[in-house]
Amino acid sequence: MKKLMLVRHAKSDWDNILLSDFDRTLNPRGVQSAPEMAKRLLKKDIIPQYILSSPAVRAKTTAKIFAETLKLAEPAYNQSIYEASYSTLRTIINGLPDAYNFVALFGHNPGLSQLLYNLTGEVYDMPTCSVAIISFEFDSWEMVTKDTGTLAYYDYPKNDN
Repeated sequence: MKKLMLVRHAKSDWDNILLSDFDRTLNPRGVQSAPEMAKRLLKKDIIPQYILSSPAVRAKTTAKIFAETLKLAEPAYNQSIYEASYSTLRTIINGLPDAYNFVALFGHNPGLSQLLYNLTGEVYDMPTCSVAIISFEFDSWEMVTKDTGTLAYYDYPKNDN
C-alpha cells in the first residue's frame, strides 16, 4: 500500500515586486502556519518517509520546515514540480522509488488541486499550507493513475480540528 501526502507551500510574500515568482519567500503567516501544520501531523504520528519538493523558494522553505519539525532528512527537489500540471505531477509520482511507501510532495496550485481531484475524484481546494493524504491499494508508484486513490486525510491552517 502506498500513501502520498500533498502539501501546498505556505503563504508567500508579495511585498517585493522585484522578486520573480520562483524567488518569493514566505510571509509571516506562512512562517507561522508551516510548523503548525507539521506539528499537527506529528501529534497524529503522520510522518512520511521521503519529501520531494518544488525548488521554488516558498515550497522549498515549507518543505524544510516540515522536515525539521518531523525530524526527517533534507528534502529532495525536482524542478519539474514548479508550475506542473496534473500529468507532469503524475509522471513524477510514477517514477518514485518503490522503497518508499509514504512520500510527501510539496508544490503549487493549480497543479496540486488538479492532482488531488484526478487521483481521488474528490473536489478539494488546496489552500496555502494545506495537507492531503491519498492512499493507494497497490505496492508500486508506477500504478498511480486517474481514480486509483482514496482521500485519507485533509487539513489546512484555518481548519478548527
